[in-house]
Amino acid sequence: MKLFLKDHFSFIILYLITFISLPFIINQLDGFENHYGYFSFLAILLLLIFLVIRYFRRKKMYTRLKETNLDRDNFLIYQPSSPIEKAYADQLKVVSSLFLEKEEKHQDYLQEQQLLISHAVHQMKTPVSVMQLLVQSNQMNNAHSFEAWQKVKTECDKLNFSLNQLLSYSRSTKLLSDLKIEAMPLKKIVQEVINDLKDYFIEEEIFPKVVIPADIILYSDQKWMKVVIYQLLSNAIKYGEQQSTVYVHYQTGQLSIKNKGETIPKSDINRVFDLFYTGTKGRKRREATGIGLYLVKKILNTLNHSFDLTSHQQETIFTIYLSESIGTAAK
Repeated sequence: MKLFLKDHFSFIILYLITFISLPFIINQLDGFENHYGYFSFLAILLLLIFLVIRYFRRKKMYTRLKETNLDRDNFLIYQPSSPIEKAYADQLKVVSSLFLEKEEKHQDYLQEQQLLISHAVHQMKTPVSVMQLLVQSNQMNNAHSFEAWQKVKTECDKLNFSLNQLLSYSRSTKLLSDLKIEAMPLKKIVQEVINDLKDYFIEEEIFPKVVIPADIILYSDQKWMKVVIYQLLSNAIKYGEQQSTVYVHYQTGQLSIKNKGETIPKSDINRVFDLFYTGTKGRKRREATGIGLYLVKKILNTLNHSFDLTSHQQETIFTIYLSESIGTAAK
């Protein structure tokens, strides 16, 4: 009640002057009945003066409220003058402090989560590497059980891929702080990724074909672009037809990865980049995580590389639009 009276004090004063003081003064001077028009004129004039004064007192606040870019400074009332403004300003400061406190706790939680994931992945990668070495050794020494060890190797490769994907997802939360834009040969990067995936290509009986001029120099972050190409090629293998070819083609600033396989439904095209969305095809394959294309989108957006995904007539093409310079590629 006290705050209400303070906020409406100016209205009360205006009312007292207009409807009590003015009629009394006019009546004392020359009779109120003969000067009703003069009273109306003075009442309107006082109202206009009151509104003008009120507008200029709160002009800065009105201007601040109309601004579209909302940040912490705009969130608070600028130089509050009236009691209600000061009360709101005090409350907003409290809310702002609570938000900042929550944000700091959330950032601490994200950092702890990232460290935990990173530590867990590195701890798990060591035994996986040991198992892969044991598999290779037993495959060479026990030819009669080669197929059984090959199955173990396949599962180890899947586990290693999932761990790398989880580690990339964890690190992507601080992607901007880990960027290094530099010139690098595109064909060399693609060939390195294909070499990393050669066992997967052989296992699925899918063949890569690279059509990239050796003198194409890409300006981007080498580490994160390799993550993107790795994810796209692994998806092309996973969802490609056996005995088919995955084409990696470059022409006039466009890097395209094309595979033959089941067409992605139109209803899934825009949603496959959402985190944990596996889509119709992903539900048929239990190993789908819904992380890969989310990572691809996040990395390419951060690197400012636009992209496009099309799928029709049993053919899927992912195109990345790049900036490049023609020169002599490093060998």
